Order: sequence, then C-alpha cells, then structure tokens
Amino acid sequence: MIDINKLKEEQIKLAKKVIINDSVKNIKTIAGAEQAFFSNKVVSAIVVCDYKSFNIIEEKYAIADAKIPYISGFMFYREGPAVMEAFNSLEQKPDVLMVNGNGILHSRRIGMASHLGILLDTPTIGVAKRASLGEIKEKTIYVDKEARGYEFVSREHAKPLYVSPGHKVSLKTSFDIVKKCTIYPHKLPEPLHLAHRYANKIKKSEV
Repeated sequence: MIDINKLKEEQIKLAKKVIINDSVKNIKTIAGAEQAFFSNKVVSAIVVCDYKSFNIIEEKYAIADAKIPYISGFMFYREGPAVMEAFNSLEQKPDVLMVNGNGILHSRRIGMASHLGILLDTPTIGVAKRASLGEIKEKTIYVDKEARGYEFVSREHAKPLYVSPGHKVSLKTSFDIVKKCTIYPHKLPEPLHLAHRYANKIKKSEV
C-alpha cells in the first residue's frame, strides 16, 4: 500500500533544498536520462555526450522493478531508483543531467529532475512532454506568479516541450541549454534523443 501523504511530506521537505542558481560555468559534458518499460520493470538509460559535438562519451543502463504504478506528481518514486542506479555506474559523471520529466514545474516544486538533482548532487534540467500546472504567458510558465518553466517548440508543427530547472541550474540557463542541444529534425534535445534510442534498444533486447 502506497502512503501518498508520506511521500508528499518527503517531497515538501526536499523541495526546500532545491537550488535554482547556476553552479556550472563551463559545461563540457551533458547527459540525458530516459526510461522504457516492460513487464512491470523500468529500464533507465543514460547517455553522456560532449557538449559541443554531442559525440557519445559513455552509455550506461539499469533495470529496476517499478515499485509503484504511475501517479501524477510522484514519477520519481516509480522511475527514480533505476535512474540513480544507472547514474551511479557512470565512470564519467556529466556536468549537467537532462531528465525526461519536470523540475520545479511541479505542484510541490519537486518534479523528478529536481528530486534526482538533490539526491545525486548534480545540476539537472527537466524536459517534459506536458505541463500539468501553471499559466503560460509569452512562452513562460507561471505558477503562483513565479516563473517556473518555458514552453519550447523545438520544430515546426511539433507539440511543445516544457523545460524547467531541476537543481543547481537557473531557469534561463535551462532553456538556453535545451535550445542549444536541439538539432533538427529531432524533436528532443540530443542527449534525451540518444538516451531514448538507447533505452528502447535495451528494452528490445530484454523482452
């Protein structure tokens, strides 16, 4: 039985530790973390790239049981353990980790990217396919009058992505990094595109 109130309390405590100032001045490496699912298991794939060329430096993955079903606002508890296992097995930790999920664009200001950033003590950026809260004004997403994310249309006619700082990265820098990493014709920024491809490759080999 999942105690949602207990998880909420944990999130509220952790949210106070989130830092949205830039901690990295010179980014050399960037990684993407993406998940795939099969038979109640989570595959987390992480691809570390060179920030200038996006050449792959390292790939690692982990497979873990999905301990809880998908519940909006609690994605970390389903997918996070596998991401952490994959990240901890990396020989070269990236300067910034891009995560498929929200950062502070979350009802308790602690989406999966922020949660991972705190536990891994790593700068993180959230890139999500939907914004579950907030009001969008001129591409900026406001929650309780605080700017928490950006709507980003990465290519013509594509559905928008929603970018928010996870931890140790500012809102503006989060957007600038995602924009720099987005290469036509891919909709996703390159580190996430590569991780998505890798996660599906691992999934196919396991099924």
